[in-house]
Amino acid sequence: MKNTKAFPEQKQNLPGNEYLMNPEPEIIKENYTGSGKLLGKVAFITGGDSGIGRSVAVHFAREGANVAIVYLKEDKDALKTKELVEKEGQQCLLVSGDLKDENFCKNAIKSCVKTFNKINIIVNNAAVQFPQNELEKITTAQLQKTFETNIYPYFYITKAALPFLNKGDSIINTSSVTAYRGSEHLLDYSSTKGAILTFTRSLSTMLAKKQIRVNGVAPGPIWTPLIVATFDKVSDFGKDNPMGRAGQPSEVGPAYVFLASEDSSYITGQFIHINGGELVGG
Repeated sequence: MKNTKAFPEQKQNLPGNEYLMNPEPEIIKENYTGSGKLLGKVAFITGGDSGIGRSVAVHFAREGANVAIVYLKEDKDALKTKELVEKEGQQCLLVSGDLKDENFCKNAIKSCVKTFNKINIIVNNAAVQFPQNELEKITTAQLQKTFETNIYPYFYITKAALPFLNKGDSIINTSSVTAYRGSEHLLDYSSTKGAILTFTRSLSTMLAKKQIRVNGVAPGPIWTPLIVATFDKVSDFGKDNPMGRAGQPSEVGPAYVFLASEDSSYITGQFIHINGGELVGG
């Protein structure tokens, strides 16, 4: 398997694309060596076109997995992720559509199974955020979009995938440090991330008898296109944590590899905190 780095994006007028980012986020460390931890596995990743989702896809590929990634409309970003996965010698299925639509979620899972004949790993990761400093500024439309994007699809995707999952397979959910300590300017977003926390813990108990593990990652400030697309000031982003900087997607991806592989065979219902040293409970 070859080592790869992220490639520069072409500029395009779509929010959240990586051309906006300076410096460009690191997707996978050059010295990350795959060891076949996911050889022969198939992973389904929502929000896999950029940021953490892209990093997870490339790390999984370097470990031997084929991947399907779901994204809304960022075609050029998704194609770049596909290119990176294929450079690792693995296959990548692109599925474009709106995760708020339950029928789309069902069909996306079916497309993955039709292409690869199985699914072993589900990564629920896609999210949106719309910062507001006052509760009164959170409109009903914003509230609905945030919840319908950030938590509803976790139910839709997992429900659709469950008939294809077997003993030893894994579900990994992306929460956030905001689920644990809140966020005064991301009230609705942090609420959905709290819902993901309890979804993960409850589902892990529900599926324990089937020996399907359900865990999560709760990132802190990570340098992704979502940050540039939603915050006006990013120069100080991440500098208020103990390590004094934002994290890179390359520092998050390996946690998903761990939770997807046999290395975590006795772990379920748990979260890994990748947040630069901020101490949180749970």
